[in-house]
Amino acid sequence: MSGRRILGIDPGSVKTGYGVIEERGGKLTLVDAGTISTKASDPLEARLLIIYQTLRGLIEDRRPASVAVEEIFMAKHANAALKLGHARGVALLAAAEAGLSVTPYAPRLVKQAIVGKGSAEKEQVARIVGLILGLKTLPGVDATDALAVAITHAQALRMNQRVLLTAGKKPR
Repeated sequence: MSGRRILGIDPGSVKTGYGVIEERGGKLTLVDAGTISTKASDPLEARLLIIYQTLRGLIEDRRPASVAVEEIFMAKHANAALKLGHARGVALLAAAEAGLSVTPYAPRLVKQAIVGKGSAEKEQVARIVGLILGLKTLPGVDATDALAVAITHAQALRMNQRVLLTAGKKPR
């Protein structure tokens, strides 16, 4: 019997990180992680198509039970936030097309869940993600950010189960 698989996504119009983890018996393990890289010089629609097709294939191959996506942070430049929003929309579309539930997580919440403080640096997050998953080498900053989102979702699901059990209800 396989455990619960979660796909975490850190969207970006040039680099989109993804990470698939599996929870089995309370232990989290790495299934897959990487970065979907596009060329900044390519038209936005071409980059979005690559992100969409790659995520669609990843969902088909890795068969996650749910998807967790990092929310958009307030960028200094409105144009950058719009492009990030387009990439996030493509990720949501790929998940919705596969019939998967999507849970958004604010970047600050992810850092809080992984490191214990919302102002943690990316390197701190990556280091803790590596420790949680028992990784000897880290897959890159975008992928470790996506794994952090997936781990945050796994922790939230565990907490929800505990609350339901305490309330005498059957967890899903």
